[in-house]
Amino acid sequence: MTVTDTIQRQRKNFWEQPWVAPLAVFIMVTALWELIVWTFKPPVFLLPPPSLIAQSFSAQFGALMSYGFNTFLEAVGGFVIGCGLGLLVAMVVARSARLSDLLLPFAIASNSVPIVAMAPIAIVWFGIGPGSKIAIVAVMCFFPTMVSAVRGLTTVPPDALALMRSYAASEWHIFTKLRVPNSLPFVFNAFKICTAVSMIGAIVAEFFGGAVNYLGVYIKTQASILKTTDAWAAILVACFFGLAFYFVVVLAERALMPWHRHEV
Repeated sequence: MTVTDTIQRQRKNFWEQPWVAPLAVFIMVTALWELIVWTFKPPVFLLPPPSLIAQSFSAQFGALMSYGFNTFLEAVGGFVIGCGLGLLVAMVVARSARLSDLLLPFAIASNSVPIVAMAPIAIVWFGIGPGSKIAIVAVMCFFPTMVSAVRGLTTVPPDALALMRSYAASEWHIFTKLRVPNSLPFVFNAFKICTAVSMIGAIVAEFFGGAVNYLGVYIKTQASILKTTDAWAAILVACFFGLAFYFVVVLAERALMPWHRHEV
């Protein structure tokens, strides 16, 4: 193999990396955004250019990251409670088709209720502090996790189930050796969805009240006085924490399901 072939292969491998395409799209969208703003010159409060957003982000980096971390803790708290309860309920529901059919309409109904409708009620119940935000996130994460886990626990391959029973495997062994591994892809798909849902839920819930050192309150305050550049900088922080949360779940998925990664 010549040096030229080696270089071409390295270039090909580089462009096949999964992060290259999203990064290229991000750069192109940002450049197009900057070009549109400087060409048509809309009011800064209406559409600030990415360069000004980057300046605001840099100037308030410490404060914004602190606000983002506070909101992130609310999202993680609700994620852990909601997903944990969803898994526990799924283990019970999966043993009864009638109970599964009974709870499914409630899962659909709960996901149809917008956050703006739940937030005021949660504040009345749990106060204006982080507790109400965690409760909202928990509700938003509970039913997607429960539905996905029930599907994974109940849709096991019939041949595998028959093989386990032919060896006189107990229900506990069937559950731990067959149903749980089969449910992991479904559960982690729900977890990855809930990472984004948890950040969205925490931020939107903060729009209805809370301390000033949280992202939702900061975004609402800055937007209300037309400091949209600062609000966009805070949104950038929310995106950072949401992506970081998502990639942590992806790493956990790869660690717990190496066989599934190879299959994909």
